[in-house]
Amino acid sequence: MNEQEFGFETQAIRTQLERTQFQEHSVPLYLTSSFVFEDAEDMRASFAEEKDRNIYSRYSNPNTNEFIEKICKMEGAESGFAFASGMAAVYSTLAALLNSGDHIVSASSVFGATHSLFINYFPKWGIETSYFNIDKPETIESLIKPNTKILFAESPTNPAVDIIDLELLGAIAKKHNLILIIDNCFATPYLQQPIKWGANLVVHSATKLIDGQGRVLGGITVGDAELIQKIYLFSRLTGPSLSPFNAWVLSKSLETLAIRLDRHCENALKVAEFLESHPQVNKVKYPFLKSHPQYEIAKKQMKLGGNIVAFEIKGGIEAGRAFLDKIKLCSLSPNLGDTRTIVTHPASTTHSKLTVEERLAVSITDGLVRVSVGLETVEDVIADLKQALS
Repeated sequence: MNEQEFGFETQAIRTQLERTQFQEHSVPLYLTSSFVFEDAEDMRASFAEEKDRNIYSRYSNPNTNEFIEKICKMEGAESGFAFASGMAAVYSTLAALLNSGDHIVSASSVFGATHSLFINYFPKWGIETSYFNIDKPETIESLIKPNTKILFAESPTNPAVDIIDLELLGAIAKKHNLILIIDNCFATPYLQQPIKWGANLVVHSATKLIDGQGRVLGGITVGDAELIQKIYLFSRLTGPSLSPFNAWVLSKSLETLAIRLDRHCENALKVAEFLESHPQVNKVKYPFLKSHPQYEIAKKQMKLGGNIVAFEIKGGIEAGRAFLDKIKLCSLSPNLGDTRTIVTHPASTTHSKLTVEERLAVSITDGLVRVSVGLETVEDVIADLKQALS
């Protein structure tokens, strides 16, 4: 059977390094900082990149290589590079591809740290960013300038769980010769493959659903081989690479990604349906609820709706804080994608330093609550949310 014919789960489990002389069933940890050469010519050829081999673990390592290969197969990508965190992946990817004087067009609703990069740091290096409202994708082309180089978005968005039409973004990027970068953290390769819709690069925070158990940090960018080579050359100098141990953990985590996501999504839909019927809730956003404004787009480009539910509690910031204080079972944490259900109130925590106007611009209302639905018995999760809302 041709390897390309294997299903998602088989690729996740059976993609692995060649066995050593010990014929181990599971890939071992390669906890080494560097690798030895046979002779002077082997060393010369390796540094000249005439040989495809490991030299130094800041460049590559057998464990990181396996993790990258798995994600590439899942996303339908040509190549990739693994990073120490999701934000290391976002920053290094952009920094490797942009020059002073370049311009980014980005969705307004992006992860807070990404937004901070765009408005607080990139301008110092002569890189500007223009934002489009996700509800008005027709405005994207009006923002494109002669120096625009990158079109950036995440879908579903963090934390408001909005959906952006990836096929539309792909068409716009192709028309204007832009590099389309999609942050696929909330969906993972199991639920969505942006390259299929025209993305040139896909970024993940592997810390979230890919790990799935709150154990390690990690990030990865996969996509077009020519672009990845530029990211690789930049990153081997700046050193944001993923550790072999974390790569080993993440590669093992991918073996259960599909079965975990199936249950995450099943639980999340039940939580969303409960919240939608609760009198203390103004509105609920979950991609596979028919009431979601981009429901049809979500159904087109996603396998299932993901594990993130966003809802607006009546009473604003104070009600949101009171809700968190009454939570008993669920965890209060800035992380997401864990086996444990996690609840956060962005307006009083992760996005509290933004003005009201800035929060509203990225779809964060005072009463917005984000729930990362875990793998507990879903009735227990719902009971906890119910008592905290009462």
